Amino acid sequence: MICQLNYTKEIKWDYGFLTKKCKDAGIEDKFDAHQMRLRANYVGVFLMLHLFFTILHCTLLLTTCVHLDLIYIDVFCYVALSAVIIAVMWPNINVEFVMRHKFMMSLTSMIAVMAIVSVDLLLNYFHNRNSDWILETIFDVYIILMIYMFLPVPYVLAVMLAFSVTITYVTYFGLYLGIEYRKKMGYTTRFNQFIVELCNYICLNMMGTYFRVMREIVVRASLLDRHQYVMEDTTLRSARAQERVFLHSILPPQIAEPIQDDIRKRLESMEKQHKTPSIRRTCRIISIQIHTDVTILYADIVNYTMLTTKLPVKRLIALLHALYARFDKAASKYAVQRIKFLGDCYYCVAGLINPDPNHAKCCVDLGLCMIDSIREIRDKVKIDIDMRVGVHSGELFAGVLGAAKLQYDIWGTDVLIANQLESTGMPGQIHVSERTLQMTDDRYKVYPGTDKARKDHFLRKFNVVTFLITGIDENKTNEFKSFEYPGSISSIKETNDNGLSLDEELKKMPLGPKGLKEVVYEIFNFKHKKQKEKSTTAKSEIGSFLLHFHDSRLEYKYIHQPDYMLKYSVLLAWCCGMTLIYVQLFYNQKKDNFSVYVDIVLIITLSMLLFITWYKKICHWRYSTMLHTYSPFTCFLFKIADSLQRSLINRIGIYMYFIISYFCIIALMLNDCDRDEFQLMHIDSILYKYEPDFMMCFAPWTLTCMVCLIIMMSIIFTRIPFNMRIFIGLLEAISYLIIMFYQYEYVVHTSLTTNPYFLPEYAHCLLILVTLLVIFFKERQTEFDNKINYKWSVELIKKQDDSRIAAQSITILLHNILPAHVVNVYLTSLAKHELYYESYDMVAVMFASLKNFELTLPNLRVLNEIISEFDQIGQISSRENQNRGLYVYGSLWVGCTDWSKYKKRNTEP
Repeated sequence: MICQLNYTKEIKWDYGFLTKKCKDAGIEDKFDAHQMRLRANYVGVFLMLHLFFTILHCTLLLTTCVHLDLIYIDVFCYVALSAVIIAVMWPNINVEFVMRHKFMMSLTSMIAVMAIVSVDLLLNYFHNRNSDWILETIFDVYIILMIYMFLPVPYVLAVMLAFSVTITYVTYFGLYLGIEYRKKMGYTTRFNQFIVELCNYICLNMMGTYFRVMREIVVRASLLDRHQYVMEDTTLRSARAQERVFLHSILPPQIAEPIQDDIRKRLESMEKQHKTPSIRRTCRIISIQIHTDVTILYADIVNYTMLTTKLPVKRLIALLHALYARFDKAASKYAVQRIKFLGDCYYCVAGLINPDPNHAKCCVDLGLCMIDSIREIRDKVKIDIDMRVGVHSGELFAGVLGAAKLQYDIWGTDVLIANQLESTGMPGQIHVSERTLQMTDDRYKVYPGTDKARKDHFLRKFNVVTFLITGIDENKTNEFKSFEYPGSISSIKETNDNGLSLDEELKKMPLGPKGLKEVVYEIFNFKHKKQKEKSTTAKSEIGSFLLHFHDSRLEYKYIHQPDYMLKYSVLLAWCCGMTLIYVQLFYNQKKDNFSVYVDIVLIITLSMLLFITWYKKICHWRYSTMLHTYSPFTCFLFKIADSLQRSLINRIGIYMYFIISYFCIIALMLNDCDRDEFQLMHIDSILYKYEPDFMMCFAPWTLTCMVCLIIMMSIIFTRIPFNMRIFIGLLEAISYLIIMFYQYEYVVHTSLTTNPYFLPEYAHCLLILVTLLVIFFKERQTEFDNKINYKWSVELIKKQDDSRIAAQSITILLHNILPAHVVNVYLTSLAKHELYYESYDMVAVMFASLKNFELTLPNLRVLNEIISEFDQIGQISSRENQNRGLYVYGSLWVGCTDWSKYKKRNTEP
């Protein structure tokens, strides 16, 4: 079996890929700004931890040391150092300040690091020279961790600063203390100890570098997801605006919105059932509303029949398109809802969408505008056409009937009266009823109605008195111009709904777990008003301490997501394991075969895990630029690596194997130490004043530093449940302290301490505790960032689904309004306001109407059933006659014998 490498998912979590994506997306400056806000937040955590560490350390010194003469100097220096650190780092909490002075974060961080290192080494030197105390430094591990995890410096500067600190401490131990120790330990022993200390510093820097890279990967991924979320939101808003504009041009909002909601619910239900959405609506729709105070306008083109016989089809369509476009624009201006047009008939209603007391004026003025428009076109094209308009005020039913081809229409007696007024009117004049005229003012030129209207049986039946309006009285033009129409531009307040802004979203991005930032600012009495944004919403969905999602399903999906950064965790864990093995072999004086066998097995197994997790990336590095086919064995390794990445159980298995391996090495080191022999040797060396064999047992500080590395590795391992990692780290710390205090207390007691008269046991315990707290707060921040990133990726997927459903709903709506082939043209190639028409040489057209059918609300329900049956028959006929080109357009059947021969499509601007 052969295969090809699929590295598309892993590459999305690659540091170089994410950096390039940010630059390509043009958000690198926004990433830098967001990093500044995050660093300002980290400064607060650093100050809180440093203050806690200082208080705890000074308290232990003052309460446990027997002689306080030298301790007062240390306490004073530590308190003064904390004051200096707070004063120097305090401005970095103010985001606005550091955004204006970007160099301040780096400058103050370097000053803080120099102050801490200087105080640590100067106190060490002072006690060594004045009191002959040989002490361990207390801030070396602490400051390296703080540089990488909390100090607000860029990644490159953090690495340089940490390596400078490492070189400073290594130089101090190697050049100065090495000379002093030779008198008591010997050159070879001290050199070996120096190498062990160097390995410890290298591992610390590797873990810090790993943390910085992982944090930047998560932040960049979160930023890109948020950027895409904003883009998707813009797309969704555009799609919904397109849907709303198109639909509301045919259906009023109060009718359209329930239909839209119904379509979306059906699409979501079909997706849950894994069904393909249909573009046909098979349910019967009836949505009828009663409007009691509106005005209806009917307009008809005079001499239209003559035009159809004399003008070519292309010219006739272009003429109607230009005319109706003007009518639609005028209707929008006067806040009149166009219902539809059929051939030469155009009818609309004022006061339908929103109640308007001036609906009669709007319709009359629209009618005058329509007459002016058609006469203007008549003069341009030299064609004898005119407009006959009928306007009546009253009540009507409006809504949608049928099962397919949604069409909004109006019914009622007053609708028929308006239609009859149009048919009995005069060209170039508006034929209005007495009721409509009473609802207008006296600014119009009014004349009695036509004789044809007075003799009309239908109008006489309802006692309709009519009048003709020919225009506006010139003496009242100013009054006319001062009237403001609801739909005019001057009366519409512009809205600025541009959707989401990436800058605004970044400001809302939560910078830390719930309660942490608030506690920091409360301690320092600092109020950061502009940070109190809507980020609390995201925080409220995540637990305060263990940072679990309150939604258990979301938490389950989060912890079971693949870990595409597993290889980096395995690499760091492998380096930590190799360092432990080296230290164990260094202190293995017995050279027993069992220890060697265990070391060999661990080296082989850990290296195999490293090879499996990295093999896929190595192949990508080597063959990414070419198409390469891999062997069956390589494919098998790919499958194993994928299984390790995707399975939470497998990842936990790897994690626990590393932890067990570490403690196997620690157990071997403890087993090599004979406590009784060491104690006897140490007492004899004091009594008889000879150099003891320091290699008889492990070096306590070396072992403590190794355990600190194990605790850090246990907590920062990626994609293992956070509460499990914290529990394992806490268990490791407690177990080690119990063993050191109760099993090897004499060995620990004889080791170096950090302050004069300060018990070494307390110094070891303090280092373990500080390491645990620093890593906990660091990983708590990282876990929070990961969960925010995951939550936003879920929101992004939902936003993409919403965009897709919105697009599908538009398509379904179009298919239920326009013929299918016209929809495809509309969605793909037809521009806005572009004329589209088709001509057929051989068609059959059918009109059907109901006689003696009174349009009441109960009868409209009957009409809905009739139209629905017609629609279903039409759909069946369409399927049965598809080969003969029979298509259904609502209630209008159009058929031809040879579709390909007679069908012609044209688009004209």
